[in-house]
Amino acid sequence: MKLSGSAIIIETLLEQGVDTVFGYPGGAVLNLYDELYKKQDRITHIITCHEQGATHAADAYARVSGKTGVVIATSGPGATNLVTGLATAYLDSTPLIAITGNVATSLIGLDSFQEVDICGITMPITKHNYIVKDVNKLADTMREAFLIANSGRPGPVLIDVPKDVQNAVTEFTPSAKVSVKRSATPSINLAEAVDLIASAKRPFIYAGGGVNISGASAELSEFSDRIDAPIGTSMMGITAVRSDNPRFLGMTGMHGKYAATKLMYESDLIIAVGTRFSDRATGNKKEFANGKKVLHIDIDPAEIGKNIPAYVSLIGDVKTVLNELNSVMPAISRPEWAGRVEEIKHCPDSRLDMAADTLNPQTLLKTINKYAGDDAVVATDVGQHQMWTAQYYSFNKPRSFITSGGLGTMGFGMGAAIGSAIGSGKRSILITSDGSFHMNMNEMATAVSFNLPILIVVLNNNALGMVRQWQTLFYGCRYSNTTLNRKTDYVKLAEAFGLKAERLDDFSKLEETVQRGLAHNGPYLIEAIIDPDQKVLPMIPPNGTINDIILKG
Repeated sequence: MKLSGSAIIIETLLEQGVDTVFGYPGGAVLNLYDELYKKQDRITHIITCHEQGATHAADAYARVSGKTGVVIATSGPGATNLVTGLATAYLDSTPLIAITGNVATSLIGLDSFQEVDICGITMPITKHNYIVKDVNKLADTMREAFLIANSGRPGPVLIDVPKDVQNAVTEFTPSAKVSVKRSATPSINLAEAVDLIASAKRPFIYAGGGVNISGASAELSEFSDRIDAPIGTSMMGITAVRSDNPRFLGMTGMHGKYAATKLMYESDLIIAVGTRFSDRATGNKKEFANGKKVLHIDIDPAEIGKNIPAYVSLIGDVKTVLNELNSVMPAISRPEWAGRVEEIKHCPDSRLDMAADTLNPQTLLKTINKYAGDDAVVATDVGQHQMWTAQYYSFNKPRSFITSGGLGTMGFGMGAAIGSAIGSGKRSILITSDGSFHMNMNEMATAVSFNLPILIVVLNNNALGMVRQWQTLFYGCRYSNTTLNRKTDYVKLAEAFGLKAERLDDFSKLEETVQRGLAHNGPYLIEAIIDPDQKVLPMIPPNGTINDIILKG
């Protein structure tokens, strides 16, 4: 059948199982939006307030649902507004398709109105990108993009389609949804890996986002039981293990739980599963690796040895690799190491609790956790509140914690909460702060337009809290541009957008306020007042070691 390029894009999206897209219309995608209008019974389009918000929403939608996120933007500034969102998805390995319009092919390279080389701009932050100048290649390019986005280590792919290509007509032949093949395990290294694990006295499992992507939570728990080893995670690895799993120690690294970080340092074998050893996780890389061997399991061979040398590596899908290991790994008991784990878990340095009778980040997050239950998806922005959520919130379901790990994107949260609510079909909770929230708070309008069940919790300390914390600890309390003398009335602001809202500054009202927010049918905002000098602890200074850890502020 004969179809226009715009119709081919929509038909191919449907072919690949897409039922929801995020975006913002403009001149270079008018034809595409006309086709969306014709197919609105089959594809839901979520219009956001800004293309960055749309990209973050598509990213979170993909993370919670396991599907491919799709975002659409017009040429020029519409396309460039996607950049931060694409970089966020790229560093956190999210399968995402970005479709951008462009000026007609005859106008490319002439500095035409709203013309930009979006492929050149996004080359370093996408797995692949295309500019399609021949309508006959459009359908296959779309299919290939979905395959690339989901194969191996997932990531974003951008397809730029000039306006004349969208208008052009060609024969379209329907096809099946692309079949994504995860890489197989090189069994040749299994025996070596088994021997390495069996010879270790103090093994430590360090799990990352690859476990969540692969859906390998059950396999990871079985593996830890089989080899009698504790589990710590990267921030992206949170939810890979139930928080009530007795072997789970929490997040490791700069702001990780003391027990997780301490025992990782004391181990003689780190089994890294679907993670990449970022600088925030390792601190001083030389000291981190000293006296340890590393077994690195990852689907991306580029990560092997990139930051920390691997003694043995298993390249493949995490779920597949763990299944193979579990099938050949004998059960091992390590009573001495298990005793040391319990000792550190219950030592005073592992219990850095905030005051239980005041309104603070810990009591706030624990209360939200208590009443929200396991089904809620929690999204965060970036800053102190992100680390407090990682430290104090107990997650018991995979894909229930959505945050910007690799890029650390302030302003990620509001779009992410929208995408999380749509992708999960359940309530999402945004934990944010006055600094981050100001960056994309316009997306409250989107939450209201679609009446999404989102509880927005703004931790207001009138400061850029994390930067202020660094200025306190390392810059002699010289608070250069981190005290926010803004007069924003968040309650009135939220009400102006159409949300219900209230201000929380009294501990005695904490539980009833949280319950009201969670019970509301639609978006709800709570502004929670906290101390600007409240710190995220523990903290290992940049390039530091466990010996440099800061436990008291």
